[in-house]
Amino acid sequence: MRLEELTTPEFVAALATCRTVVIPFGTIEEHGLHLPLGTDTFQALDVALRVAARRPLFVAPPIHYGVCRSTANHPGTLTLRTETLKALAIDLVNSLHQQGLLHIVLLSGHAGGTHNAALLDAGEQLIAMHPKLNLAVVTEYDLASRTGRHLIETLNDAHAGEIETSRLLHSRPQLVKGTSPAEMPQFPLGILVRDKCRFWPGGVAGDPGKASAAKGEAIEALVADALEELIDRLEQWRENS
Repeated sequence: MRLEELTTPEFVAALATCRTVVIPFGTIEEHGLHLPLGTDTFQALDVALRVAARRPLFVAPPIHYGVCRSTANHPGTLTLRTETLKALAIDLVNSLHQQGLLHIVLLSGHAGGTHNAALLDAGEQLIAMHPKLNLAVVTEYDLASRTGRHLIETLNDAHAGEIETSRLLHSRPQLVKGTSPAEMPQFPLGILVRDKCRFWPGGVAGDPGKASAAKGEAIEALVADALEELIDRLEQWRENS
């Protein structure tokens, strides 16, 4: 159930059978020369909707903005401050919980460490505030790495490469504009740099040339299965029982 498409009576009626919601978090971020800026958002939303087609589940409108540190200088990337993302996550979960949602998944299509640290920090604050709230914070990358790495040929594929290009070739092929050269970022270990494009000129971490729609379909299915398994555990979670 897409939350934004429900009427108020439909929302109230749905609460009788469902108290679980997924909030897809993404970015507006460069993804090489060939993938759309909304790639991370699309992936998280697509998986949430796939699970919602199987079971009662609210899917909140996706958050299209996140924290993009390594790609901040690339054309098209928009980034939030960590405190902004954290505050947004806290406000949304507070409001959803007030409306009666008890099990909430923050699903990030963006694998950036700073971005996800902000969501985790928000999550820790939220479970301290709400004793009856069950909360999960997870990335698509976490779910895929547990189940789908055998499908991927590229070692350490992570951004705009084989995985993400395959996913978009499956779900939104009309938005994939050719390909980009294989690349891995070359940031100096431990040293913070101002000109990030110098060390990651193409904005790709992987090899999009190895992508296929068939791989994308298989990966999306595996990620959806892993997300549904997580939701099952979350709905049954009784930490204090």
